[in-house]
Amino acid sequence: MLGLPRLHHRLVGSTNERAKELAAAGAPHGTLVTADEQSAGRGRQGRAWSAPAGTSILASLVLREFDELLPLVASVAVAEACEAAGVNCAIKWPNDVWIDGRKVAGILVEGRPQEGWAVLGVGLNVSTTADQLPDELREIATSLEIAARRSPSREAMLETVLATLESRLEDPRDTVLAAWSERDALRGRQLRWDGGRGVGAGVDRSGALLVDTDDGQVALDAGEVHIGS
Repeated sequence: MLGLPRLHHRLVGSTNERAKELAAAGAPHGTLVTADEQSAGRGRQGRAWSAPAGTSILASLVLREFDELLPLVASVAVAEACEAAGVNCAIKWPNDVWIDGRKVAGILVEGRPQEGWAVLGVGLNVSTTADQLPDELREIATSLEIAARRSPSREAMLETVLATLESRLEDPRDTVLAAWSERDALRGRQLRWDGGRGVGAGVDRSGALLVDTDDGQVALDAGEVHIGS
């Protein structure tokens, strides 16, 4: 069962780092680390992830049953949990969840597959208000409170995320890919990345991003992709 055992911190450097320590020490599948606040939270590409204390889900799970689609599975589960709160979501490859073009959640997967574990980190803005967002983030970030003009409690939202994720982890590959594709924020959009540009064309069966370029279709399995030519 996801979420048990659970270790909660009022303040921690990073829930992912704490969960990785526990995983390396033998923590069982489903172990959950949560926090009210992080002092060194981070997302993909090493970016800082900050949130006012008590406003966001800051959670990391130890998983010992997973495959290469875990980032996509997680983004679908988080999107569905947000949708249950009354909003429409899109997903920017591979696993940023958007509401109306603004980021509401980020997912970070780290681990040692050769040792049989991964850590899945979720940062989800729940009750953050507009005036709590830094000036530089107000045009690109949002929360359930901002988007839906109301928000469930963090605990209620966490329970929904865990339940949805547990269900989605059992889904066959085609079901996951179909659910992800329904929310694909990049399909048909002009994209650029380090070394190229093209038009988003979905994902392949491994979860790699497909892009149509002047020289043919390419598959990107890592890196940062930006919208715009």
